[in-house]
Amino acid sequence: MASAHLFFTCLIICSMFLLTFPCYAANQKVTLSLYYDSLSISCATFIVKNLAQIFDDDLITILNLRLVPWGDAYASKSNNSTAFCQHRPDGCKLNSLEACAIDVMHDVNQHFALIYCIEFLAIEGRHKEWETCFSSLGLPKKPTLDCYNSSNATKLEQNYGNETMHLNPPLKFVPWLVLNNQPIGNDYENFTSHVCKTYKGNIVPVACQSVHLKQKTE
Repeated sequence: MASAHLFFTCLIICSMFLLTFPCYAANQKVTLSLYYDSLSISCATFIVKNLAQIFDDDLITILNLRLVPWGDAYASKSNNSTAFCQHRPDGCKLNSLEACAIDVMHDVNQHFALIYCIEFLAIEGRHKEWETCFSSLGLPKKPTLDCYNSSNATKLEQNYGNETMHLNPPLKFVPWLVLNNQPIGNDYENFTSHVCKTYKGNIVPVACQSVHLKQKTE
C-alpha cells in the first residue's frame, strides 16, 4: 500500500507541473472514454496497471480522458432512478461515489488519483475502506459525499447509464474503451498505440515518439 500511496501523492503534485508542458491545442487532443464497473476486477486492474501510465509518460497531455462508471449496470424499467449493478449493492455505491468525485473534482489528476486508490483497494478486496483514500491523498471528502448523498448522484448515474446503453456499437464487455467515438475492442490494453496513431498534433509526447517515428519511416 506504501507504493500506491506514493503514486497517489505524486499524481496530485504532478498536476501543478503539467502547466509547464508545451501547450497542446484543445482541438488536437484525442478523447479517450473508459466505460467501467467500479468493482470489476478486470476494470480495476486496467485502471491501476495500464491507464495510470498516462500520467507517467505524459500521454495525458494529448488526452481528454473521460471516466464513465456504469459498466454492465441497468436501470429499472419501472423506476429509472434505480440501478441494478453486477456487484450490488457495493458496486452501485462506488459507481455513484466515483461519478460524484468526477463531477466535483474538475482536475483529472485529482479525481483519477481518488479512483485509482479505490480501485487499488478493490483489487485487494478492501473496497469498503474507500474513505481512507481521501485522507491518504489529502483530498476534501465533504464535496464528494455531499454529492453522493444528494439527488445529484442519481442524476449523474442516470446520465452515465443512458450514455453507456446508447453506445453505437454497443458495449460488449468491460473495460470498454472508446477513442474519438470509435471502440478499441479487445485490444484495449494496447490503447497507447491507438491514441498515438489517432493524434494529429505536431508536439509529440514521449509515449508516442516511437509510434510516430515508425509511421514516418513506413
